[in-house]
Amino acid sequence: MTDRPVAHVSFDRQRALQLAAQTLDIEAAALIGAKARLGEDFARAVGAVLACRGRVVVMGMGKSGHVGRKIAATLASTGTPALFVHPAEASHGDLGMVTAQDLVLALSNSGESDELNLLLPVFKRLHVPVIALTGKPDSTLGQHADMVIECSVEQEACPLNLAPTASTAAQMALGDALAVALLDARGFREEDFARSHPGGALGRKLLLHVRDLMRSGDALPRVGPAASFTAMLREMTGKGLGLTAVVGERDEVLGIFTDGDLRRLIERGVDLRALIARDVMYASPRCIRADALAVEAADLMEQHRITSVLVIDDDARLVGTLNSNDLMRAKVI
Repeated sequence: MTDRPVAHVSFDRQRALQLAAQTLDIEAAALIGAKARLGEDFARAVGAVLACRGRVVVMGMGKSGHVGRKIAATLASTGTPALFVHPAEASHGDLGMVTAQDLVLALSNSGESDELNLLLPVFKRLHVPVIALTGKPDSTLGQHADMVIECSVEQEACPLNLAPTASTAAQMALGDALAVALLDARGFREEDFARSHPGGALGRKLLLHVRDLMRSGDALPRVGPAASFTAMLREMTGKGLGLTAVVGERDEVLGIFTDGDLRRLIERGVDLRALIARDVMYASPRCIRADALAVEAADLMEQHRITSVLVIDDDARLVGTLNSNDLMRAKVI
């Protein structure tokens, strides 16, 4: 194995910072320009997507294709069914993914992408509306599209004015603007976002219920009010939750006894052998319904500085228990 020669690179820190700042200035100017051009064409595009009975099929070549994939993902996660189809692959079979119920969002800064423009007659025959996101409304794409969202820029941030930089930033921002306008028009809420992101933190907070995490059945520690102190300790130790619920004949919650209560009794020097559950239970335990959100249980624990809550049904009968460890394992807290 031979050492590869290391090319000498001249690095000017000050110039690097200068170019970075210049890039941000140019791209910021591109977004301001896009904002100034917003008008009826953009509103028509939003209306067309809302009226679409199928999906938004996003297409683009090269860097526009990369931007298009992100726009499709953003639309799909905010209530607008969307997918990305590569124009070149569409000409070799993937066009079958586009149906007459769909709408095409075509990205091309020049508007002269051969692979994309080749498909325009097919969309026309299928009566599929086309929204063009292009920097040149007078291009082939712009002229054949049903609606045009202009994303032209005065210059690219690239010092050679060649690499797509400001133009892709404008495309990305206008795609985000389209998604935001659509989610607002659809009345898209936090709960809807959570359903699209069940693995994320918001999804866990808005989708997980207490019943999904609680201990129940044989894992639930419980004793009657006349249970001996020994029976209580056996239940607490056996179930490993550091507590036991005290319930009546119908499983209605009467109280709770925790390892904290045990510690306080020992510190007071109380004769534990003569005690029964009714004598030592805390008669007003914090309870929560099984259909409550898990995050509500977390808030209840934090508010009252406790680590466990009892779970009850509509008739105040014990159905489970939940502690902070359960919530942490589920990444609710």
